[in-house]
Amino acid sequence: MLARVPAGLELCHELGLEHDLVAPASDQPYVWTDRLRPLPPRLMAGVPDGSQAVIGSGILSPAGLARAGLDLIVPARPPTHDVSIGWLVRRRLGHQVLERLIDPLLGGIHAGNCDELSVRATAPQLEAALKARRSLVRGLRALSGGSLPAPTGPTFLTLSDGLQEMVRTLRERLSTVEFRTGSELQSLDGLPDGGVRLTLAGGEILSADHVILAVPAFAAAAVLGEACPAAATELEQIPYASVATIALAYPVEAFDRPLAGSGFLVTRDPRRTITACTWSSAKWAHLAGDTVLLKCSAGHAGNRAALDLDDERLLRAVRADLAQAMSLRAEPLEQRVFRFERALPQYTVGHLERIARIEAELRRLPGVSFCGAAYRGVGVAACIRDGQVVADGVLAALPATSNSAASHRGSGLCSPV
Repeated sequence: MLARVPAGLELCHELGLEHDLVAPASDQPYVWTDRLRPLPPRLMAGVPDGSQAVIGSGILSPAGLARAGLDLIVPARPPTHDVSIGWLVRRRLGHQVLERLIDPLLGGIHAGNCDELSVRATAPQLEAALKARRSLVRGLRALSGGSLPAPTGPTFLTLSDGLQEMVRTLRERLSTVEFRTGSELQSLDGLPDGGVRLTLAGGEILSADHVILAVPAFAAAAVLGEACPAAATELEQIPYASVATIALAYPVEAFDRPLAGSGFLVTRDPRRTITACTWSSAKWAHLAGDTVLLKCSAGHAGNRAALDLDDERLLRAVRADLAQAMSLRAEPLEQRVFRFERALPQYTVGHLERIARIEAELRRLPGVSFCGAAYRGVGVAACIRDGQVVADGVLAALPATSNSAASHRGSGLCSPV
């Protein structure tokens, strides 16, 4: 989880898990262009600052560097409405910066297409920078305080036994909460007194003061179809990308030298299957041992080619990419494919306006709120923050007799989803 979004770190401290937090042993990423090239430090949202590290990295050609330099000369004209990341970056810095730096970083986070992803929803700092100064690069420098010191602290954090420890510990602490799993929620309706009636598969009826739908947008749309059809229509229009994660284990002897770095991002190329590769046992010291662990990603919005392969062909394609990128031709000791259909919501142009319309429609159904990756941030820490904000709002709105027992965040009714 991202360390700079504090909600995840704060929750770990609340749960007494702070001593289990671990930082990456190596935080040096690479990008696979013609070959693996180290990403320079101090990249601002993927935007080069003109430093020698960027110039010497070889990621941008001389023509690409020259085109990016025009940003410092041509006056900025901030967009008056939401635009795509691709639209903004191409006009300020050119195709190469977008395709070799921005898209592998920002597009990779969302498994999305930067020509469709909303600036205001996914990279608001880019628009803010254009409003702050006459160029994108100068604006980003100004927003960072006018100087670009080396970042302090790790970019990412995890728990030594995996992030599932956060979920397990949280559930153990909520001793007064009733959990139901495997109980499908078919529909819900507002009640005259302001509460909510939930209908479960099999016909069971539950009543609640308030329901928080912490589910994907398409699942929320299915539940709200009758109670709030306008919100359901908007929710259905949030697209999703399907992805796969491929885990591989190799003997140490398969590598000429120890992996030095955290892994690499991949520029878009129809001949390549993977979109990123994490050198897990090099990135995280607690995973180091007698084997080298790699985690590859495949699939992105608008392209199911990798997902449509069966496991055998997908593994073959992934290993062909690793052979080309890393000269890794050894047989893995173990390999496994994990598939995630409709996993990553796409914050396309106009996303924030869509969320505002959904919120306006749900005011007609005051006993229902929503949170999760589809709305205000896709990362683990962002989802924790979103859930806390929504839950705090619900508790504040409930009558005193309903929330008096909810003396700490997380108490209250958990509806089955």
